[in-house]
Amino acid sequence: MTYKGKFKPKYPNKYQGDIKEIVYRSSWELKMMKYCDTTKSIIEWGSEELVIPYVSPWDGRYHRYFPDFYVKVRTKNGSVKKYIIEVKPKNQCTPPERNPKRRTGVWYNKVKTWGINKAKWKSATEFCLDHNMEFKILTEDHLNPR
Repeated sequence: MTYKGKFKPKYPNKYQGDIKEIVYRSSWELKMMKYCDTTKSIIEWGSEELVIPYVSPWDGRYHRYFPDFYVKVRTKNGSVKKYIIEVKPKNQCTPPERNPKRRTGVWYNKVKTWGINKAKWKSATEFCLDHNMEFKILTEDHLNPR
C-alpha cells in the first residue's frame, strides 16, 4: 500500500517553502515531517524545496534532483548545523548483485535505480560541501528504530 498525502504543519513558521504544498510519498517521509515540525531543536525545515543538478549515468544528461528534506538544527552546544536528508528504503541504498544468475527486468531496474541514486547523492554531497551542510540518507532503520 502506498502512503501519500499532504502535510499540514503545527508550526508553519518553521517551514521554508509553500506550506500548502508539503507532500509526503511514504510513511517514513510523513514521520520525518512530523519530527521536523515538532522538534524544538529544528529551527527550520523544508521538503523538496532545494534543487540540485546532477548528470544521469543512464542518459548522460543533466536532470534536477529534489532532495526529500532540508533541515537546520540548533545543536546542544548552541551552534547551527544544516542538513540535506534523503529518505530511502534500505534496499535502494546498496548496489544490486553484480553477476546474478539471470538478468531479469527487475535486476535491470535495480541497476538503473542504483546508478541514478548514486549520481544524485554524489551531487548532493558536493552541494553540501560547497554550502557548509551535511548530506545524510535515512532508511527504515533510522525511522523505525526498535
